[in-house]
Amino acid sequence: MNSTPDNQSPAEFISRGEVRLTRLLPGPIERVWEYLTDPGKRARWFAGGITEQRAGGRIEFIMHHAKIAPGETPPDQYKHVQNPGVTFEGKVRRCEPPRLLVFTFGSEDSEVTFELTPQGRQVLLLVTHRSTGEDLPEIPNYASGWHTHFSLLIALLEEAPRPPFWSAHARLKPVYDKLYAALKS
Repeated sequence: MNSTPDNQSPAEFISRGEVRLTRLLPGPIERVWEYLTDPGKRARWFAGGITEQRAGGRIEFIMHHAKIAPGETPPDQYKHVQNPGVTFEGKVRRCEPPRLLVFTFGSEDSEVTFELTPQGRQVLLLVTHRSTGEDLPEIPNYASGWHTHFSLLIALLEEAPRPPFWSAHARLKPVYDKLYAALKS
């Protein structure tokens, strides 16, 4: 694994049901962990909602993208995520603060793993989304979503201006669709 990833490089499809994204974030690791687990901080880049930090705990996703992409117009298929938003739950499978968080995402067959490793003043993030169920066709969408959401997180951690969300997602979606299609052939 490259220890100094390009934070704009695409995620990698490991298999038809697994995508992995690597990013180097401003630390310290405890600060990054808070942005993954604190409802208010996570709502600023991804989705609000509680995270019970224990195996078997509940994790809630309150996705109201009008808060992370104010004034932006989403593609028609995502208008419901922009406003009024969607809420769903998952289950924490593993939690080892501040280094590892594994949870289900919408169903028992969809699992996300966040691995954090300190690298000096920075933190290497490895996020892996695995699916074996009905949402398997959503893997390219998950890839473009994680890519776009982590651009928001990086901007927050760097105290930089918020990048556009929906236009970036729209630009990345066909890229990931093409990479995924090549994997299946």
